[in-house]
Amino acid sequence: QVQLVESGGGLVRAGGSLRLSCAASGQAFSSYAVAWFRQVPGEDREFVAAITWSVRPFYADSVRARFTISRDNVENMVYLQMNFLKPEDTAQYYCAASREKYDGGPRYSETDYASWGQGTQVTVSS
Repeated sequence: QVQLVESGGGLVRAGGSLRLSCAASGQAFSSYAVAWFRQVPGEDREFVAAITWSVRPFYADSVRARFTISRDNVENMVYLQMNFLKPEDTAQYYCAASREKYDGGPRYSETDYASWGQGTQVTVSS
């Protein structure tokens, strides 16, 4: 089982940047895919980006070319670099580890992820 803690959220103006971090603990972290999801109150959780155990990235169309996901398996960290932020990016952001090891993906559904962090709030002002 992997435990996850997000950080790095905050308030930023449109066009600005933030980097979210996801710190993982537990065995065999490098064997799991890790994803970022986001959720606005009253709406379903939305896939943002994922990175497989083999370091293959996947993105939602809405963030492609603006966001970059990366991982550091030595430090057990996953990052989400968010550039050119828009007000519609405002949400609670969660990182999640895949249910299966060595999953080559892509996995866009929250049901494919078994371990979740508590979330970090990102607010983009216009």
